[in-house]
Amino acid sequence: MAIDYGTKRVGIAVTDSLQIIATGLTTVTADEAPKFVFEYAQKEELETLVVGEARRWNNELNEVENDIQSFLSKVRKLLPDLPVKRVDERFTSSLAMDSMIQSGVKKKDRRKKELLDEVSATIILQSYLSSKDRL
Repeated sequence: MAIDYGTKRVGIAVTDSLQIIATGLTTVTADEAPKFVFEYAQKEELETLVVGEARRWNNELNEVENDIQSFLSKVRKLLPDLPVKRVDERFTSSLAMDSMIQSGVKKKDRRKKELLDEVSATIILQSYLSSKDRL
């Protein structure tokens, strides 16, 4: 499962059992996110939680990182054995928008921030799945 964490909304993506393709799952509020991850883990096997790492262009951590750490603290209390991996998310929003344009998503639908967050989470997860670091 991958998380694109925002202070208002959290995009969530999952992968298939072979861990080949990332797919957008949903978007929830930031307050609901820890509970959503916990409840999902009760129904489906979660091997790893992949969370976007909020960095600025100059590689410094973004102010959202404090909120992400708070979220991770709550998740660790609920699921202490779930490994967490971090993936640089600096370009995911622009990649998500480009992906939606290329996929033919209508302009009206592209304005929905929930969809952008979900697609961003999908890109974070696909990046993780494609990386050699996880082997």
